[in-house]
Amino acid sequence: MRSEDLAATAKRKLAPLYIIHGDEALLSLEAVQTLRDIARQQGYSEREVLTVENAAQFQWEQLISAGQSLSLFAELRILELRIPNGKPGTEGGKALEAFASKLPSDTLTIITLPRLDKTALNSKWMSALAKAGEVIEAKLIERSALPQWISKRLAAQAQSLSPEAMAWLVDRVEGNLLAALQEIQKLALLHPAGLLTLDDLTAAVANVARYDVFQLGEALLMGDAERMVHMLSGLKAEGESAVLVLWALTEETRNLYRFAQGRARNIPTAQLIKDLRLWGNKQKLIEAAAARVNRRQLTHALQQAARIDSLIKGIGEGEVWHELCSMALSLSRTNNANHR
Repeated sequence: MRSEDLAATAKRKLAPLYIIHGDEALLSLEAVQTLRDIARQQGYSEREVLTVENAAQFQWEQLISAGQSLSLFAELRILELRIPNGKPGTEGGKALEAFASKLPSDTLTIITLPRLDKTALNSKWMSALAKAGEVIEAKLIERSALPQWISKRLAAQAQSLSPEAMAWLVDRVEGNLLAALQEIQKLALLHPAGLLTLDDLTAAVANVARYDVFQLGEALLMGDAERMVHMLSGLKAEGESAVLVLWALTEETRNLYRFAQGRARNIPTAQLIKDLRLWGNKQKLIEAAAARVNRRQLTHALQQAARIDSLIKGIGEGEVWHELCSMALSLSRTNNANHR
């Protein structure tokens, strides 16, 4: 069963057992919460949670005992079994098979696991569980499907995004569904119902976060040295990852380098902007930025980035944040020898 189909199916008929596995933690958590909510509406008021931190040390008789014992305070109850590493081991596998063969009649059981490999999916214990209950796979949302997922969440709060705004948001949150959800919820708080533009999205970010690593690129393109120093200082103070900051600066430097190369080959600006996937203000800033710096500056900045990457990994001498600031400032200076 797909996670998005769970609510409608469970409301029609709640199965005695659900097995939820997959890469996408948010979808897994939401699936569990959906089942809890529906179960409580149907009178499941008692809840017990078992977590298998170490399969070899876990007392598997707890599961069998939980399945055989009667509810103390309610006729119906929820039993959650969490196996974070997805490996119950030999003893655990046998316990799961035994449990699946005789599910308790007064209990909704929810078993959560990470993404299972082929061996686990074809194991006896998984086959026994799948035969006795419903299997929900919390698949990662691919980039191509992310706009539809975002649109559906926005529609629930009577909002939608312009194509440009959607592309910007997808670029920002790809691979992090939790961040996408947070951005969507933020928009509900900051903007009324209706169509939202790219300006609305960037303003929402500015209203909530004083320092945002994703704004570093724009500051670099503007050549705003003072702003970059303040942002880097703030990001460091807030405990932001130096790896993420380096990625943001390096990505913009590469874009500048590729844009400059393309213009030297007389490729139209509009085509380069499309190829580099530049959005919003970056479309307006890239040409002036490329005219402000030369190839030698950009090459030096990329060499600095490689050195900073080594420093982050503990190789070489130097202070990472000082070097990040030096890299950013080197690209804020105007050099008239742009053809060298």
